Amino acid sequence: MYTSETTIRVHYALTDQMGVVYHGHYAQFYEIGRTDAIRALGFTYKNIEAMGIIMPVIDLHLKFLLPAKYDDLITVKTFLKEIPQSHKVIFYGEIYNEKNQLLNIGEVTMYFMESQTMKKCLMPEALNLKLQQFF
Repeated sequence: MYTSETTIRVHYALTDQMGVVYHGHYAQFYEIGRTDAIRALGFTYKNIEAMGIIMPVIDLHLKFLLPAKYDDLITVKTFLKEIPQSHKVIFYGEIYNEKNQLLNIGEVTMYFMESQTMKKCLMPEALNLKLQQFF
């Protein structure tokens, strides 16, 4: 299993009138976690796009357990439980506060697609080789 952790300070603009993080921002938190997880492998979305591959989100599930609040330091944990064997990759995530309380559980499904044809394709081989060491 591949795991990555990212910390984010909740700034005021992310909160609603009640002082809690607006629910729509959690998708962004998971995107930051995915981006950092890919970067820790030595890649960026820009690198992957330069290979002619795009990765659109096709499904997103979030479960809200506790609220994140203004000025909290949250930790986004990102997991790949298996190496993608097809065009589909599922990123699992959890968000914790500084007290290590689980705030949110997320699952983001993305496709690997050829940018020119918009057809589904396999994960880039270079990324596959890098991930092999974790499984």
